[in-house]
Amino acid sequence: MQAPILITGGAQRLGLAMAESLLKQGQEVIITYRSDKPIVDTLAQRGAVMIQCDFAQPDQITSLCETVKKTCQSLRAIIHNASDWDKEAGTDDYAALMQKMLQVHTQAPYQINLALQDKLLAFDGVADIIHMTDYVQTTGSQKHIAYAASKAALHNLTLSFAQLLAPSVKVNSIAPALLMFNDHDSAEYRAKSLKKSILEICPGAQEAVKAMNFLFESDFVTGQTMHLDGGRHLK
Repeated sequence: MQAPILITGGAQRLGLAMAESLLKQGQEVIITYRSDKPIVDTLAQRGAVMIQCDFAQPDQITSLCETVKKTCQSLRAIIHNASDWDKEAGTDDYAALMQKMLQVHTQAPYQINLALQDKLLAFDGVADIIHMTDYVQTTGSQKHIAYAASKAALHNLTLSFAQLLAPSVKVNSIAPALLMFNDHDSAEYRAKSLKKSILEICPGAQEAVKAMNFLFESDFVTGQTMHLDGGRHLK
């Protein structure tokens, strides 16, 4: 029986691209999603195991872990992609905002990694954990302060879990900047955003897929961050 890969937030954007790539490779995949949408049924029809889970709710994370432990003998990998991009301008309840960002981006991966570490260690080979962090983990963000702080904490989890689970599990981060636009983004916003990197392109979700495949195939990379930012740090 094939060991599955668990992808959180795998029903949209980067997570969806990674999930679809793995399904095309014949890999068994477990995907969490927050809300129902047509792609959920499509992925299920293609063979993915779909589990609804809101990572802002701690009890739902506990339930997710129990379900995976009961149904899987081992795990090939965990990809932590579930994310919220809330910002301070949208609220005056800053304590709740910070709590939510830490819950989704830090507490949930921390809880899942510890709860499912035995399943990773049971894999016949070297397993993987990939944390999807963000370019702002090292720069901060004036508009998304709590979000940036929680992604920096997730980066630190990469370092800790890489040490804890070696040599049986490789643990790395993928830190994207602008990989894909939203449909509603204006032409002015797109042009301004492209100028933030020295390569001046928006490469699409497949850039994350390439990074994922590289980390899975690598034998000697752990505790590292793959920066997918087009050279923003050189501007």
